[in-house]
Amino acid sequence: MKWKSSLINHKPSTNNRLSLAGIIVALGVVYGDIGTSPMYTMAALISGNGGLQNISTDFILGSVSLIFWTLTIVTTTKYVLIALRADNHGEGGIFALYTLVRKKAKWLIIPAMIGGATFLADGMMTPAVTVTTAIEGLKGVTIFNSVWIHNQKTVILVTVIILSILFFIQRFGTEAIGRAFGPIMMLWFTCLALIGLYRLADDWSFLRALNPLYAVQTLFSPQNKNGLFILGSIFLATTGAEALYSDMGHVGRNNIYGSWPYVKICLLINYLGQAVWINQIKDQPLFQQMDGLNPFFAMIPSQFRLAMTFLAAMAAIIASQALISGSYTLVSEATKLKILPRLRMVYPTNFKGQLYIPAVNNIIWILCLGIVIFFQTSARMSAAYGLEITITMIMTTILLNAWLATSNFNKFFAKLIVIFFFSIETIFLITNSIKYLHGGYITLGIALVIIMIMIIWHYGELLKNDNTFHREYVSLLAYKNQLKNLSQDQSMPLYATNLVYLTHVHNGYKIKKDILYSILDKRPKRAQVYWFVTVNVTDNPYTTAYSVDTYNTNYMVNVQLYLGFRMEQKVNLFLRQIINEMMIKGELPRQPQQYTTIPDRSVGDFTFVLIQEVLSPDTQLDNLKKNIIQARLWLQKYTVTPAIWFGLSYSDVIEERVPLALGRMRSDRLRLVKREPIINYTNDELDEDETDDD
Repeated sequence: MKWKSSLINHKPSTNNRLSLAGIIVALGVVYGDIGTSPMYTMAALISGNGGLQNISTDFILGSVSLIFWTLTIVTTTKYVLIALRADNHGEGGIFALYTLVRKKAKWLIIPAMIGGATFLADGMMTPAVTVTTAIEGLKGVTIFNSVWIHNQKTVILVTVIILSILFFIQRFGTEAIGRAFGPIMMLWFTCLALIGLYRLADDWSFLRALNPLYAVQTLFSPQNKNGLFILGSIFLATTGAEALYSDMGHVGRNNIYGSWPYVKICLLINYLGQAVWINQIKDQPLFQQMDGLNPFFAMIPSQFRLAMTFLAAMAAIIASQALISGSYTLVSEATKLKILPRLRMVYPTNFKGQLYIPAVNNIIWILCLGIVIFFQTSARMSAAYGLEITITMIMTTILLNAWLATSNFNKFFAKLIVIFFFSIETIFLITNSIKYLHGGYITLGIALVIIMIMIIWHYGELLKNDNTFHREYVSLLAYKNQLKNLSQDQSMPLYATNLVYLTHVHNGYKIKKDILYSILDKRPKRAQVYWFVTVNVTDNPYTTAYSVDTYNTNYMVNVQLYLGFRMEQKVNLFLRQIINEMMIKGELPRQPQQYTTIPDRSVGDFTFVLIQEVLSPDTQLDNLKKNIIQARLWLQKYTVTPAIWFGLSYSDVIEERVPLALGRMRSDRLRLVKREPIINYTNDELDEDETDDD
């Protein structure tokens, strides 16, 4: 008998209603990365053009114009107006987008892998560059009648301490800190606008920078020493656009719609204020000779500089926290989609979205510290920042193309939109490619390692379960009688009341022969009910449903669990709910226990058998496929065990090792030969005799 039912009702916690509270939360969660970009974007433009002595008024106007139109085209148009519509039940991000289109074409897994890996890799630089920039703002500033940070070595030391504390507290959860993110970022954006207005009031004519003509002229002006490659620095202003899309599920689309105009206006006013201030001081020798000039901090009036620098440090920490939390979510989604290996996940609080992955936390922490120590200054980090995120944006565009093809958009305009954004982002990729020489090879190397792990894990899984390679599949229906007889055989000791195998049941009844070998041959395991459980990850992030097939028996149950890619896979909890519901419906007999601490207990014990596969030496695959399988099995040793991953830590779990034989099988056989007895032969005669026989 087959039937379906919902499991524990779990609705997504996303509130998509527009509200003031929702807007404030969005300010704290979504805009950390893009909101801290004014701290280093203009500084990167100045240093990239050779310093203040090479800066003209037209160059400044053109730079701000390029920033404004980049924010408008990439962030506002592509992500806010288009990408946010491509939500998966309120969830955004490249893997949520992939789940919407993966049934359209199998190859779409490639841009999803590349985009996810490059997003993780380039994002690792966000905490390093933002915190370092903020602490550099305190260099030489008098705090309580003394200067605490004298030189760059002190900046690095303080940055390392702050980052270490930030990564350390992740294991305890950040619920209390998270509640303060919104108001702090609200204050941050307001101060950005106020300081920008203070400087813009000196020359309102700089509003003409909004004219796109200045942007085009600057790209081809001889005053722009980098030519088209100036876009590499301009791109720093919009690096948080992809994160904006990824964090949609935490705050809801409408709250981003409601908050983005305010954020964009505050950012633009600050950039205009910096432009006016730079134009005022660009010819002064004092500033021209200043090493590592950062116009963001330098333009702040002295009486407010200390307070604004502390606020900048808080904004940098919030941006870093958003990146860390986003990395946990991205890895969790990739893991449940079987793109990355299983890692131990901890839920430190009941706060929405709180997730902690120790391995990811430690890796990002070590890499962030390494980046700070290697690059030394925020200017050098900015020169290497942004290369991989352009790749992520291009991969998102490819997936958006597949989504637009299945939506109600006009096909012609959809193609025009995709071609337009693909062209713009390709130009950004080309201009950002120069960052490879300035340290971008570090994040690119990290991305390539992540992509390699993804390929090994995902493709290795496909090879393991491919019928063309794995021929040892048998029908459960062919073994119904044997399982029935074994379950009723009183001469055999009862192994477990409920014996559970986590496996893939194909076509509703085919499983790997290893499972039945474990039950019948290896050691006959008598049980009252044999369970064959498959965990299916669905495109809906919050699915909790199941189906069962008893094959018209009361001793065999095929359970198909359907869990969203953001759901915990608590198999033990779900299975106990299922058996209770089946007993109520009369599909399974009750299992009263004679010895129990629970009154009227009607469900017996569970034993879970997990099959651990070891590559058989008889496997005859080509070297590439064999190496992928071996690499996947090697990775499997260093990831979280299936028992922990499926929520079986406190259950009775048995692990059995079986050989994994794929492809053609070797047919080595011994040949029986006859030999005469060897008597009184010398060594030389024995050797000669063996040679003759051979």
